[in-house]
Amino acid sequence: MKKLDGKELSEFITERQARQVRALRQASHVAPKLAIIQTIDDQVIDMYVRLKRSYGEDILIDVEVHKITQAELLNTIDSLNNDDTVHGIIIQLPLADPSETDVAVNAVLPAKDVDGLGDAATLTPATAMAIDWLLAGYNVELRGRPIAIVGNGRLVGEPLAALWAANGLDITVYDDSTEDLTSELRKAQVIVTATGVPGLITSQMVQPGAVIVDAGTASENGKVVGDVSDELREREDLTITPKKGGVGPLTVAALFDNVIQAARATVQD
Repeated sequence: MKKLDGKELSEFITERQARQVRALRQASHVAPKLAIIQTIDDQVIDMYVRLKRSYGEDILIDVEVHKITQAELLNTIDSLNNDDTVHGIIIQLPLADPSETDVAVNAVLPAKDVDGLGDAATLTPATAMAIDWLLAGYNVELRGRPIAIVGNGRLVGEPLAALWAANGLDITVYDDSTEDLTSELRKAQVIVTATGVPGLITSQMVQPGAVIVDAGTASENGKVVGDVSDELREREDLTITPKKGGVGPLTVAALFDNVIQAARATVQD
């Protein structure tokens, strides 16, 4: 088995980002700042917010968290849009009422939309960028190979499918309406899964020698788990992300890459 270790790759990116932030602070007197808006209490979300705060501290990017009710959401976004000290804004999804997601993410100024989720976003969505970095970092060839994306969510499946389709890759997206997921996935040489359904992807679904990226997250018995079953992880013929330290560390790194880009843009203006 070959592991796709995002934590290892992220360490090189962190060093580069720390240098970039120091340069912004010293040469341009710009202190990059990320604002995170959270509307629900959730164990998985709280963990990711802590990770982002810690990462920001490591590279000298200020991170402020706004834990609010959803009724306060649009006013908070408007205030942060108009705060020149804030360079990036993310809305930690899901919202308490997910039906308002489109309105919320599109209320963030495109120049500050560091999650890249708004319709007018100019920055690449962080998780899609992270998966791209991860596979490139381990020299996984995507061109000419059938690729399956399981899950069409706003954070992972949808933006990744758009990114790879724009690059001319052979992708098929599957969701909960797919009738025979097992036989469909057996055709794929590369599988990216992001459904939040623990253990969904089993060994019988995966052909020999496949590449598996597990970007799913869910809470089960107090632990954060992915979409890939334990039996699948026992196979020695696969290239696969580990239970911990796969896509997650690179997603955080990609997010802060976008914050740095957004901060730099204010200098250029």
